[in-house]
Amino acid sequence: MNVPQRNVRRIVRDIAHARAGDKGNTSNVNVWVYDTKDFELLKRTLTAERVKREFPELIQGKVERYVIEHLHGLNFVLHDALEGGVNRSLNLDSHGKSWSYLILGLTLDEDA
Repeated sequence: MNVPQRNVRRIVRDIAHARAGDKGNTSNVNVWVYDTKDFELLKRTLTAERVKREFPELIQGKVERYVIEHLHGLNFVLHDALEGGVNRSLNLDSHGKSWSYLILGLTLDEDA
């Protein structure tokens, strides 16, 4: 009996992990694929424009993306994304660690 496959929506976390850092009001997030065969999909679907579009209330400045081909990773610099930074924000995560989780939770839709 053939059972139809469900259309399972994958998210970035399914193919990659991330690390975040901060400096002032800027967060820096690196996303690295587990398997190099998934790097092209990640590059296609996880753009600077998409990250900015997905979090318009949280990112007040521009988003820059740097492709690190030889390490199969992407580096995002999120400007004005920490509500003023460690010394100025009442935010519980003024260091920006949550940005890793937010980006890892985005879908990997081919048309994103």
